[in-house]
Amino acid sequence: MNILLLIVVGFIIGTIVITLGGGGAAFYLGILTTVFGLGPASAAATSLVTSFPSLLIGSYSYFRQHKIKVEVAWQMIIFAVPAVIVGSLLSPHIPVKIYSYIIGAVLAILGIQTLFSKQNDHKKSNKWLVPFYGILSGLMVGIGGLSGGGPVVAGLLVMGVDMVTAAATSSLVLVVMTATGLVFHLSAGNVDWSVGLGLMFGAIIGSFLAPVLLGKLDPQKFTKYVKPVVGVLLTVMGIMTALK
Repeated sequence: MNILLLIVVGFIIGTIVITLGGGGAAFYLGILTTVFGLGPASAAATSLVTSFPSLLIGSYSYFRQHKIKVEVAWQMIIFAVPAVIVGSLLSPHIPVKIYSYIIGAVLAILGIQTLFSKQNDHKKSNKWLVPFYGILSGLMVGIGGLSGGGPVVAGLLVMGVDMVTAAATSSLVLVVMTATGLVFHLSAGNVDWSVGLGLMFGAIIGSFLAPVLLGKLDPQKFTKYVKPVVGVLLTVMGIMTALK
């Protein structure tokens, strides 16, 4: 395995995780299954292990910059964590092929959601959607090993949080959810450390730089140009994972 390639990929995705408020584990999962050939269960556990340190570092950086709405984050966590536990308990009992379909479908749906979502959607949304986004995020972490960042950011926007603050606040939510999912996935022994350690190292580097970059970029313009690329990549990886 090319360690340099793993570090570069980890760096890119780690930067995306912190800059866009999550979603990086979806890329990890897609790359682990389609590029590195890991099975769905192993990819799920490895993606959580890989993304956790970068989320922790990024969240701390945002906290020092006073960008995190801690109270809002805990409101989301209340709904998300129980769903992580339920999803993690269910995942070992899901057949491999069904697992592939579930992960592929979630990736594709996230991609389509990213392509067609609008930044101003939160002005028209109802607050009752917040529990839904929290539960969906938790299930994505527990069952699929995904970060759950997409629904978390959407739920934060529903609560009236701006995009920059949503990215920062989401990082704290994801730290708690990912840690919860890790407890269950590590106990199953599915982590591929030969792949995960290289990705983790690159992601940690990216997590140090992302908050600095976000402070210098125009979040509106950055999101405008990056979202279509992210949406297409997620959709393609979802289809490839489901057909594997």
